[in-house]
Amino acid sequence: MITLYDADRCPYCARVRIVLAEKGLEYETVVIDLDDRPAWIYEKNPTGRVPVLEEDTFVLAESAVIDEYLDERYPDPPLLPSDPAERGLARVLIFRFDDLSKPYYALRRGEEGARERFDAQLPRLDALLESQPFLTGREFGLADVAYLPWILRARDRLDVELELFPTLADWVARLSERPSIAAEIAVVAAQ
Repeated sequence: MITLYDADRCPYCARVRIVLAEKGLEYETVVIDLDDRPAWIYEKNPTGRVPVLEEDTFVLAESAVIDEYLDERYPDPPLLPSDPAERGLARVLIFRFDDLSKPYYALRRGEEGARERFDAQLPRLDALLESQPFLTGREFGLADVAYLPWILRARDRLDVELELFPTLADWVARLSERPSIAAEIAVVAAQ
């Protein structure tokens, strides 16, 4: 049985919830209060961060690594392209995710100039989506999962106007039709 140590408000956890849903995998959830982390979570992950995935005696932290593990362990449906070049480009995009997350967290903290720094990342994603239907390439996959939780939270909780980036807004609208993403939108709305 798979256990996910999870926190609804955490977009990193959202990544794993989306992949688990896309794979149709059943799992148990252990909710972690991020404001009062239990001491034992540090035994699962020395940083005390979630998500943490546990399967039997195997324990794994870090959302991007968990997502790739799940994609390899449960290959249907695949969430990385079969073409090595496309797969490499998707991994580069995931690797460079901090370009979006650092200004996102600065915006959330209300730092001066953070809105401009965050908004400066959106044209890059918009342009990429003009050349391909998904961040992962021709099909929905892990690069889309890597970015979407932050885009949803920026739109729904930080009043970021996606309409200024029509291809990005269209991407969000298309992904919103997926049950895994609709479920995550409901989680964000409930926060």
